[in-house]
Amino acid sequence: AAFMIGRQLCVVSCMFFIARITSIEVEEGEENIFGVSDGLQGLFDTGFLGAVIVAIVGSISWRLIASAFPIPFLSNPLTYILLRFCLFLEWTGVLHG
Repeated sequence: AAFMIGRQLCVVSCMFFIARITSIEVEEGEENIFGVSDGLQGLFDTGFLGAVIVAIVGSISWRLIASAFPIPFLSNPLTYILLRFCLFLEWTGVLHG
């Protein structure tokens, strides 16, 4: 259970961070990015697309890889580092209510 709490904090932090860096604001009078319509530009401004990318790449792809190749996935050093980081976040008590 401790890993899951730390993992959720990591996922939520990544969502906010990626959404913030992928959102753009076009000043009044400037052209929209890629010449898209104002409605689509409004969607780009929200950062929602960055959050969707994080959900797909950062969450679903890891699960698919782990289910297809469990032994290589668990023996990957990056997996161990991420596990330790998530357990550290839980240990700090940031999410204890």
